Amino acid sequence: MDRVTKMASERAVVIFSKSSCCMCHTIKTLLCEFGVNPAVHELDEIPRGRDVEQALSRLGCNPSVPAVFIGGELVGGANEVMSLHLNRSLIPMLKRAGALWV
Repeated sequence: MDRVTKMASERAVVIFSKSSCCMCHTIKTLLCEFGVNPAVHELDEIPRGRDVEQALSRLGCNPSVPAVFIGGELVGGANEVMSLHLNRSLIPMLKRAGALWV
C-alpha cells in the first residue's frame, strides 16, 4: 500500500493502467488531449505490478484499472473520470492539482 501511495504522489496526475485495456487507453488519451502529462504505470509491464493491482483493489478500485490519482488523491476509474468530465469538474480539478495551467 505504501508503494501505491508513493507512486500516486509522484506527479499531479498518475494513472495505473494495463497496456491491453481499452478503457485505460481512453482515459490516457482524454487526459493527454487536455495537455496533461500524467505518470503512467502499466501494471502488466512493471515488476510487482500484480502486487500494485491488488493494493488498488483494496483501496476500492473495481475494476483495478484504470485507477486515476489527481493531486495524490484517488479519483477512481474510467466511470468516475468520465463523469467528472461530463459535469465539467475534471478540468478545474486538474488545474487545482497543477496539472494544467490554462
